[in-house]
Amino acid sequence: MAGNLNFLSKFPRNCVEKALFPSKSPCFRSKGLKWISYIQGQTPEPNRREYFYYIDHNGMLFLDDSRMKNFTSCFKEKKFLVFFFQRLRKNETGRYEDDFPFVSPCGRERNYIRCDDVPIVYTHTVSTLEGEFFCHNHAGDDLKYPFNPSQIYMSITTGRIYHPTSDQYQQVGLIQSKTAIELSKLFQFRNGEDREPTHILWKGVEVELDPSYMKGIHLNTEFPSDQI
Repeated sequence: MAGNLNFLSKFPRNCVEKALFPSKSPCFRSKGLKWISYIQGQTPEPNRREYFYYIDHNGMLFLDDSRMKNFTSCFKEKKFLVFFFQRLRKNETGRYEDDFPFVSPCGRERNYIRCDDVPIVYTHTVSTLEGEFFCHNHAGDDLKYPFNPSQIYMSITTGRIYHPTSDQYQQVGLIQSKTAIELSKLFQFRNGEDREPTHILWKGVEVELDPSYMKGIHLNTEFPSDQI
């Protein structure tokens, strides 16, 4: 049998392993000149399993090594998403910190997370008796953060639009493209259209934007090549 596979020797070993053993194959991902390797469900120590996830610019959650990242392959179960994101925090485990900057621990499991941009992606607003909220990451209204229209911020460099979020996650959340486009129609640019917007017309009321909270926050200007 082995003799029949000699022709595979001319191909990179990781490609052969992924083709022959897709469920147990290590994932190799290039980051600059550094290669990151892992196996979904690996056990680096007794009673410890590790999994690896990716959050795209629309806030959808995928297994990091999914070849096709679209609506059909993302996680959709709301209870799981709530459980996952409520436990999400900065990765300070000493493992994969540079490449997967966030982690969502679940008992003896560690779920490492990398993002297209930031982990929290707002999808829509809701109004309740308690006020207005921004809902995020496709868990319906079960994941939300207080919405303040004066704190909407648009990056002139990338055109992406952000809003504050809990310190548990990161200092800002990204606003999903579809929602951001609708919000951008409400912007006013009194300092010129080559500058940040100064006001937003929210529900018929002119609201002055206050970007002061963005001081000291570093925003990404380059995004992964596998962006959807």
